[in-house]
Amino acid sequence: MNKPNTCDIFCAVIDNFGDIGVCWRLAKQLVHEHEMTVRLWVDDLSSFRRLHPAICPDMPIQHCFGVEIRHWSSTFSELSFSKVEPAQLVIEAFACELPERYVAAIMAQECKLIWINLEYLSAEEWVAGCHCLPSPHPFLPLTKYFFFPGFTPQTGGLLLERDLIARRDAFQSELHMQASFWRALGVPLPKSDEVRVSLFCYENIALPELLSTWAKNNIPILCLVPDDCVLPQVAAFFGREFVVAGDILQYGNLEVRVLPFIEQERYDELLWACDINFVRGEDSCVRAQWAGKPFVWHIYPQQDNVHIKKLSAFMKLYCAGLQPDAAQALHRLWEGWNIGQSGNQAASTSSNLAWNEYWEHKALLLRHAREWSQHISGNNLVLNLLNFVQKIDRIRGLESKSDLR
Repeated sequence: MNKPNTCDIFCAVIDNFGDIGVCWRLAKQLVHEHEMTVRLWVDDLSSFRRLHPAICPDMPIQHCFGVEIRHWSSTFSELSFSKVEPAQLVIEAFACELPERYVAAIMAQECKLIWINLEYLSAEEWVAGCHCLPSPHPFLPLTKYFFFPGFTPQTGGLLLERDLIARRDAFQSELHMQASFWRALGVPLPKSDEVRVSLFCYENIALPELLSTWAKNNIPILCLVPDDCVLPQVAAFFGREFVVAGDILQYGNLEVRVLPFIEQERYDELLWACDINFVRGEDSCVRAQWAGKPFVWHIYPQQDNVHIKKLSAFMKLYCAGLQPDAAQALHRLWEGWNIGQSGNQAASTSSNLAWNEYWEHKALLLRHAREWSQHISGNNLVLNLLNFVQKIDRIRGLESKSDLR
Protein backbone atom coordinates (compact mmCIF):
# COMPACT_ATOMS: atom_id res chain seq x y z
CA MET A 1 0.00 0.00 0.00
CA ASN A 2 1.95 3.06 -1.20
CA LYS A 3 -1.00 5.17 -0.16
CA PRO A 4 -4.50 4.04 0.81
CA ASN A 5 -7.08 4.59 -1.91
CA THR A 6 -10.20 4.16 0.23
CA CYS A 7 -11.17 5.51 3.64
CA ASP A 8 -14.10 5.08 6.03
CA ILE A 9 -14.54 7.82 8.65
CA PHE A 10 -16.94 7.16 11.54
CA CYS A 11 -18.36 10.15 13.42
CA ALA A 12 -20.74 10.16 16.38
CA VAL A 13 -21.99 13.70 17.02
CA ILE A 14 -21.71 13.92 20.81
CA ASP A 15 -22.49 17.60 21.30
CA ASN A 16 -22.59 20.74 19.18
CA PHE A 17 -20.67 20.72 15.87
CA GLY A 18 -16.99 20.07 16.61
CA ASP A 19 -17.03 16.31 15.94
CA ILE A 20 -18.73 16.50 12.57
CA GLY A 21 -16.92 19.73 11.71
CA VAL A 22 -13.52 18.07 12.00
CA CYS A 23 -14.62 14.88 10.22
CA TRP A 24 -16.20 16.77 7.32
CA ARG A 25 -13.06 18.82 6.74
CA LEU A 26 -10.92 15.70 6.93
CA ALA A 27 -13.13 13.81 4.45
CA LYS A 28 -13.08 16.65 1.92
CA GLN A 29 -9.33 17.07 2.15
CA LEU A 30 -8.67 13.37 1.59
CA VAL A 31 -10.91 13.43 -1.49
CA HIS A 32 -9.79 16.66 -3.12
CA GLU A 33 -6.10 16.74 -2.25
CA HIS A 34 -5.27 13.02 -2.20
CA GLU A 35 -7.82 11.55 -4.63
CA MET A 36 -9.11 9.03 -2.13
CA THR A 37 -12.56 7.44 -2.12
CA VAL A 38 -14.12 8.41 1.23
CA ARG A 39 -17.25 7.27 3.04
CA LEU A 40 -18.27 9.41 5.99
CA TRP A 41 -20.55 7.59 8.45
CA VAL A 42 -22.50 10.09 10.60
CA ASP A 43 -25.12 9.32 13.25
CA ASP A 44 -26.68 12.82 13.30
CA LEU A 45 -27.39 14.25 9.86
CA SER A 46 -29.49 17.10 11.26
CA SER A 47 -26.47 18.61 13.03
CA PHE A 48 -24.42 17.97 9.90
CA ARG A 49 -26.97 19.94 7.86
CA ARG A 50 -26.29 23.06 9.97
CA LEU A 51 -22.72 23.02 8.71
CA HIS A 52 -23.60 22.06 5.14
CA PRO A 53 -27.19 22.85 4.09
CA ALA A 54 -27.09 20.49 1.10
CA ILE A 55 -27.22 17.49 3.46
CA CYS A 56 -30.60 15.72 3.52
CA PRO A 57 -31.30 14.31 7.01
CA ASP A 58 -33.61 11.60 5.62
CA MET A 59 -31.28 10.09 3.01
CA PRO A 60 -29.29 7.03 4.13
CA ILE A 61 -26.75 7.49 1.31
CA GLN A 62 -25.85 10.75 -0.43
CA HIS A 63 -22.87 12.45 -2.04
CA CYS A 64 -21.52 15.94 -1.39
CA PHE A 65 -18.21 17.43 -2.58
CA GLY A 66 -17.15 14.00 -3.77
CA VAL A 67 -17.66 12.40 -0.34
CA GLU A 68 -20.12 9.53 0.10
CA ILE A 69 -22.13 10.23 3.24
CA ARG A 70 -23.92 7.43 5.02
CA HIS A 71 -26.36 7.69 7.89
CA TRP A 72 -24.95 5.63 10.73
CA SER A 73 -28.08 4.49 12.59
CA SER A 74 -28.47 1.30 14.63
CA THR A 75 -31.05 -0.07 12.18
CA PHE A 76 -29.03 0.84 9.13
CA SER A 77 -25.81 -0.57 10.54
CA GLU A 78 -27.37 -3.95 11.36
CA LEU A 79 -28.89 -4.32 7.89
CA SER A 80 -26.03 -2.98 5.84
CA PHE A 81 -22.61 -3.47 7.40
CA SER A 82 -22.55 -7.16 6.48
CA LYS A 83 -22.63 -6.06 2.83
CA VAL A 84 -19.99 -3.35 3.22
CA GLU A 85 -16.38 -3.94 2.27
CA PRO A 86 -14.22 -2.04 4.78
CA ALA A 87 -11.88 0.59 3.40
CA GLN A 88 -8.09 0.34 3.41
CA LEU A 89 -7.95 3.12 6.01
CA VAL A 90 -10.54 3.29 8.79
CA ILE A 91 -10.72 6.37 11.01
CA GLU A 92 -12.66 6.07 14.24
CA ALA A 93 -13.13 9.70 15.21
CA PHE A 94 -12.90 10.59 18.90
CA ALA A 95 -13.23 7.01 20.20
CA CYS A 96 -16.74 6.59 18.79
CA GLU A 97 -16.28 2.77 18.56
CA LEU A 98 -16.77 0.92 15.29
CA PRO A 99 -20.01 -1.08 14.86
CA GLU A 100 -19.64 -4.80 15.64
CA ARG A 101 -20.82 -5.76 12.14
CA TYR A 102 -18.11 -3.60 10.60
CA VAL A 103 -15.43 -5.15 12.82
CA ALA A 104 -16.71 -8.59 11.75
CA ALA A 105 -16.33 -7.51 8.12
CA ILE A 106 -12.74 -6.46 8.87
CA MET A 107 -12.02 -9.93 10.25
CA ALA A 108 -13.43 -11.53 7.10
CA GLN A 109 -10.89 -9.74 4.91
CA GLU A 110 -7.66 -11.39 3.88
CA CYS A 111 -5.76 -8.11 3.82
CA LYS A 112 -6.05 -6.29 7.12
CA LEU A 113 -6.72 -2.57 6.93
CA ILE A 114 -5.17 0.18 9.03
CA TRP A 115 -7.36 1.36 11.89
CA ILE A 116 -6.80 4.84 13.34
CA ASN A 117 -8.43 6.38 16.40
CA LEU A 118 -8.36 10.12 15.69
CA GLU A 119 -8.28 11.76 19.12
CA TYR A 120 -9.33 15.19 20.38
CA LEU A 121 -6.97 18.12 20.01
CA SER A 122 -4.85 19.00 23.05
CA ALA A 123 -1.69 20.97 23.78
CA GLU A 124 -0.89 18.99 26.94
CA GLU A 125 2.63 17.58 27.16
CA TRP A 126 1.52 13.95 27.61
CA VAL A 127 -0.01 13.89 24.11
CA ALA A 128 3.39 13.57 22.42
CA GLY A 129 4.09 10.40 24.40
CA CYS A 130 0.80 8.77 23.35
CA HIS A 131 0.73 9.88 19.73
CA CYS A 132 0.93 6.93 17.28
CA LEU A 133 0.86 4.28 20.03
CA PRO A 134 -0.76 0.93 19.13
CA SER A 135 -3.83 -0.34 20.98
CA PRO A 136 -4.38 -4.11 20.47
CA HIS A 137 -7.98 -5.27 20.42
CA PRO A 138 -8.84 -7.07 23.69
CA PHE A 139 -9.75 -10.38 22.03
CA LEU A 140 -9.34 -10.07 18.23
CA PRO A 141 -6.08 -10.05 16.22
CA LEU A 142 -6.55 -6.37 15.37
CA THR A 143 -4.63 -3.26 16.35
CA LYS A 144 -5.73 0.35 16.16
CA TYR A 145 -3.41 3.32 16.55
CA PHE A 146 -3.93 6.53 18.47
CA PHE A 147 -3.42 9.65 16.38
CA PHE A 148 -3.37 12.93 18.29
CA PRO A 149 -3.76 16.30 16.58
CA GLY A 150 -1.53 18.93 18.14
CA PHE A 151 0.63 22.01 17.85
CA THR A 152 4.16 20.56 18.01
CA PRO A 153 6.14 18.36 15.58
CA GLN A 154 5.82 15.46 18.05
CA THR A 155 2.05 15.34 17.44
CA GLY A 156 -0.23 14.84 14.43
CA GLY A 157 -0.57 18.51 13.55
CA LEU A 158 -3.70 20.36 12.42
CA LEU A 159 -6.13 20.17 9.52
CA LEU A 160 -4.98 22.64 6.89
CA GLU A 161 -6.14 22.62 3.29
CA ARG A 162 -3.46 23.09 0.67
CA ASP A 163 -4.72 26.49 -0.52
CA LEU A 164 -6.22 27.88 2.69
CA ILE A 165 -3.47 30.35 3.61
CA ALA A 166 -3.32 31.69 0.05
CA ARG A 167 -7.10 32.16 -0.01
CA ARG A 168 -6.98 33.90 3.35
CA ASP A 169 -4.25 36.28 2.22
CA ALA A 170 -6.12 37.11 -0.98
CA PHE A 171 -9.33 37.79 0.93
CA GLN A 172 -7.67 39.97 3.57
CA SER A 173 -5.76 42.00 1.00
CA GLU A 174 -8.69 42.63 -1.36
CA LEU A 175 -11.27 45.11 -0.06
CA HIS A 176 -13.74 44.23 -2.80
CA MET A 177 -13.79 40.57 -1.67
CA GLN A 178 -14.52 41.67 1.90
CA ALA A 179 -17.20 44.07 0.73
CA SER A 180 -18.87 41.32 -1.28
CA PHE A 181 -18.82 39.06 1.77
CA TRP A 182 -20.48 41.67 4.01
CA ARG A 183 -23.12 42.44 1.39
CA ALA A 184 -23.97 38.74 1.10
CA LEU A 185 -24.56 38.67 4.89
CA GLY A 186 -26.62 41.86 4.78
CA VAL A 187 -24.12 43.61 7.06
CA PRO A 188 -22.85 47.14 6.33
CA LEU A 189 -19.18 47.74 5.57
CA PRO A 190 -16.94 48.38 8.61
CA LYS A 191 -16.55 51.92 9.88
CA SER A 192 -13.04 53.29 10.21
CA ASP A 193 -13.09 53.39 14.02
CA GLU A 194 -15.15 50.25 14.60
CA VAL A 195 -14.10 46.94 16.18
CA ARG A 196 -15.83 44.03 14.47
CA VAL A 197 -16.23 40.86 16.58
CA SER A 198 -17.54 37.39 15.78
CA LEU A 199 -19.01 35.67 18.84
CA PHE A 200 -19.41 31.89 18.75
CA CYS A 201 -19.52 30.47 22.28
CA TYR A 202 -21.31 28.16 24.67
CA GLU A 203 -23.64 29.57 27.30
CA ASN A 204 -21.44 31.59 29.63
CA ILE A 205 -22.10 33.46 32.87
CA ALA A 206 -19.44 35.97 31.79
CA LEU A 207 -21.32 37.03 28.64
CA PRO A 208 -23.59 39.78 30.10
CA GLU A 209 -20.61 41.55 31.68
CA LEU A 210 -18.67 41.34 28.44
CA LEU A 211 -21.55 42.84 26.46
CA SER A 212 -21.89 45.57 29.08
CA THR A 213 -18.17 46.34 28.85
CA TRP A 214 -18.45 46.65 25.10
CA ALA A 215 -21.52 48.89 25.38
CA LYS A 216 -19.60 51.28 27.66
CA ASN A 217 -16.53 51.28 25.45
CA ASN A 218 -15.35 54.53 23.89
CA ILE A 219 -15.20 52.97 20.42
CA PRO A 220 -18.09 51.37 18.51
CA ILE A 221 -18.19 47.59 18.58
CA LEU A 222 -20.21 45.50 16.12
CA CYS A 223 -20.76 41.98 17.45
CA LEU A 224 -21.91 39.27 15.04
CA VAL A 225 -23.65 36.32 16.72
CA PRO A 226 -24.84 33.20 14.85
CA ASP A 227 -28.24 31.66 15.46
CA ASP A 228 -27.22 29.20 18.18
CA CYS A 229 -27.48 28.30 21.88
CA VAL A 230 -26.26 31.64 23.23
CA LEU A 231 -29.17 33.68 21.81
CA PRO A 232 -31.34 33.47 24.99
CA GLN A 233 -28.54 35.19 26.90
CA VAL A 234 -28.23 37.87 24.24
CA ALA A 235 -31.98 38.42 24.32
CA ALA A 236 -32.00 38.72 28.12
CA PHE A 237 -29.21 41.29 28.05
CA PHE A 238 -31.23 43.51 25.73
CA GLY A 239 -34.47 42.97 27.68
CA ARG A 240 -36.03 40.91 24.92
CA GLU A 241 -38.01 37.70 25.27
CA PHE A 242 -36.17 36.22 22.30
CA VAL A 243 -34.10 37.23 19.28
CA VAL A 244 -33.86 35.65 15.83
CA ALA A 245 -31.59 35.81 12.81
CA GLY A 246 -31.80 39.25 11.22
CA ASP A 247 -32.36 41.14 14.48
CA ILE A 248 -30.24 44.23 15.14
CA LEU A 249 -29.77 45.25 18.80
CA GLN A 250 -28.22 48.45 20.09
CA TYR A 251 -27.03 49.49 23.54
CA GLY A 252 -24.51 52.28 24.05
CA ASN A 253 -21.57 51.78 21.73
CA LEU A 254 -22.45 48.12 21.15
CA GLU A 255 -24.41 46.86 18.17
CA VAL A 256 -25.28 43.17 17.97
CA ARG A 257 -26.42 41.60 14.72
CA VAL A 258 -27.85 38.09 14.79
CA LEU A 259 -26.72 36.09 11.78
CA PRO A 260 -28.17 32.90 10.37
CA PHE A 261 -26.01 29.93 11.29
CA ILE A 262 -23.17 30.14 8.77
CA GLU A 263 -22.24 26.99 6.90
CA GLN A 264 -18.68 25.75 7.22
CA GLU A 265 -17.49 26.97 3.83
CA ARG A 266 -18.36 30.61 4.70
CA TYR A 267 -17.30 30.58 8.34
CA ASP A 268 -13.62 30.95 7.44
CA GLU A 269 -14.39 34.20 5.65
CA LEU A 270 -16.17 35.56 8.72
CA LEU A 271 -13.09 34.83 10.81
CA TRP A 272 -10.85 36.42 8.20
CA ALA A 273 -13.00 39.56 8.03
CA CYS A 274 -13.43 40.32 11.74
CA ASP A 275 -10.93 42.12 13.99
CA ILE A 276 -11.24 39.52 16.76
CA ASN A 277 -13.00 36.17 16.97
CA PHE A 278 -14.54 34.47 20.00
CA VAL A 279 -14.61 30.77 19.17
CA ARG A 280 -15.50 27.54 20.92
CA GLY A 281 -14.58 23.86 20.94
CA GLU A 282 -11.99 22.41 18.57
CA ASP A 283 -12.91 23.09 14.95
CA SER A 284 -13.63 26.83 15.18
CA CYS A 285 -10.59 27.30 17.44
CA VAL A 286 -8.29 25.85 14.79
CA ARG A 287 -9.93 27.88 12.04
CA ALA A 288 -9.48 31.05 14.12
CA GLN A 289 -5.76 30.32 14.29
CA TRP A 290 -5.55 29.99 10.51
CA ALA A 291 -7.35 33.34 10.24
CA GLY A 292 -4.29 35.08 11.69
CA LYS A 293 -6.44 37.35 13.86
CA PRO A 294 -6.64 37.77 17.66
CA PHE A 295 -9.08 35.27 19.15
CA VAL A 296 -10.54 34.14 22.46
CA TRP A 297 -11.13 30.43 22.98
CA HIS A 298 -14.15 29.07 24.86
CA ILE A 299 -12.91 25.53 25.48
CA TYR A 300 -15.49 22.76 25.82
CA PRO A 301 -16.38 22.62 29.55
CA GLN A 302 -15.64 19.41 31.45
CA GLN A 303 -16.29 18.20 34.97
CA ASP A 304 -13.88 19.23 37.75
CA ASN A 305 -12.50 22.00 35.51
CA VAL A 306 -10.33 19.52 33.59
CA HIS A 307 -10.68 21.81 30.59
CA ILE A 308 -8.80 24.58 32.40
CA LYS A 309 -5.64 22.42 32.39
CA LYS A 310 -6.02 22.00 28.63
CA LEU A 311 -6.58 25.73 28.23
CA SER A 312 -3.47 26.54 30.27
CA ALA A 313 -1.38 24.12 28.22
CA PHE A 314 -2.43 25.83 25.00
CA MET A 315 -1.89 29.34 26.37
CA LYS A 316 1.63 28.35 27.42
CA LEU A 317 2.41 27.36 23.84
CA TYR A 318 0.55 30.19 22.18
CA CYS A 319 2.04 32.94 24.35
CA ALA A 320 5.65 31.81 24.01
CA GLY A 321 7.50 34.82 22.63
CA LEU A 322 4.60 37.19 23.20
CA GLN A 323 5.42 40.38 25.11
CA PRO A 324 4.79 39.76 28.86
CA ASP A 325 2.16 42.51 29.29
CA ALA A 326 0.17 41.26 26.31
CA ALA A 327 0.53 37.64 27.43
CA GLN A 328 -0.73 38.54 30.92
CA ALA A 329 -3.74 40.36 29.48
CA LEU A 330 -4.52 37.38 27.24
CA HIS A 331 -4.29 35.00 30.22
CA ARG A 332 -6.67 37.12 32.29
CA LEU A 333 -9.30 37.38 29.59
CA TRP A 334 -9.14 33.75 28.48
CA GLU A 335 -9.05 32.26 31.97
CA GLY A 336 -11.93 34.38 33.20
CA TRP A 337 -13.99 33.72 30.07
CA ASN A 338 -13.66 30.00 30.73
CA ILE A 339 -13.66 29.83 34.53
CA GLY A 340 -16.62 32.19 34.69
CA GLN A 341 -18.88 29.62 33.03
CA SER A 342 -18.54 27.39 36.10
CA GLY A 343 -20.46 29.81 38.24
CA ASN A 344 -17.58 31.82 39.69
CA GLN A 345 -19.04 35.29 39.45
CA ALA A 346 -15.88 37.00 40.68
CA ALA A 347 -13.90 35.33 37.93
CA SER A 348 -16.38 36.35 35.27
CA THR A 349 -16.32 39.99 36.35
CA SER A 350 -12.55 40.21 36.39
CA SER A 351 -12.26 38.51 33.03
CA ASN A 352 -14.52 40.89 31.17
CA LEU A 353 -13.11 43.99 32.80
CA ALA A 354 -9.80 42.74 31.37
CA TRP A 355 -11.17 43.36 27.86
CA ASN A 356 -9.83 46.94 27.80
CA GLU A 357 -6.43 45.79 29.03
CA TYR A 358 -6.38 43.06 26.40
CA TRP A 359 -7.44 45.28 23.50
CA GLU A 360 -4.78 47.88 24.32
CA HIS A 361 -2.37 45.36 22.79
CA LYS A 362 -4.40 44.86 19.61
CA ALA A 363 -1.56 45.64 17.19
CA LEU A 364 0.83 43.31 19.00
CA LEU A 365 -1.81 40.59 19.27
CA LEU A 366 -2.56 40.85 15.55
CA ARG A 367 1.10 40.50 14.62
CA HIS A 368 1.50 37.56 17.01
CA ALA A 369 -1.60 35.81 15.60
CA ARG A 370 -0.18 36.11 12.10
CA GLU A 371 3.21 34.78 13.17
CA TRP A 372 1.60 31.91 15.07
CA SER A 373 -0.42 30.77 12.05
CA GLN A 374 2.78 30.71 10.02
CA HIS A 375 4.61 28.83 12.79
CA ILE A 376 2.08 25.96 12.97
CA SER A 377 1.33 25.75 9.24
CA GLY A 378 4.14 23.29 8.55
CA ASN A 379 2.55 20.57 10.69
CA ASN A 380 -0.22 19.25 8.43
CA LEU A 381 -2.48 16.59 9.94
CA VAL A 382 -3.50 14.86 6.71
CA LEU A 383 0.08 14.61 5.41
CA ASN A 384 1.24 13.32 8.80
CA LEU A 385 -1.60 10.82 8.93
CA LEU A 386 -0.91 9.39 5.49
CA ASN A 387 2.83 9.19 6.19
CA PHE A 388 2.06 7.30 9.40
CA VAL A 389 -0.25 4.91 7.55
CA GLN A 390 2.48 4.17 5.01
CA LYS A 391 4.96 3.61 7.84
CA ILE A 392 2.65 1.04 9.43
CA ASP A 393 2.23 -0.67 6.08
CA ARG A 394 6.01 -0.88 5.56
CA ILE A 395 6.50 -2.37 9.02
CA ARG A 396 3.81 -4.96 8.34
CA GLY A 397 5.48 -5.85 5.04
CA LEU A 398 8.82 -6.40 6.76
CA GLU A 399 7.19 -8.52 9.45
CA SER A 400 5.44 -10.60 6.81
CA LYS A 401 8.72 -11.26 4.96
CA SER A 402 10.37 -12.21 8.25
CA ASP A 403 7.60 -14.71 8.99
CA LEU A 404 8.04 -16.32 5.58
CA ARG A 405 11.70 -16.93 6.30
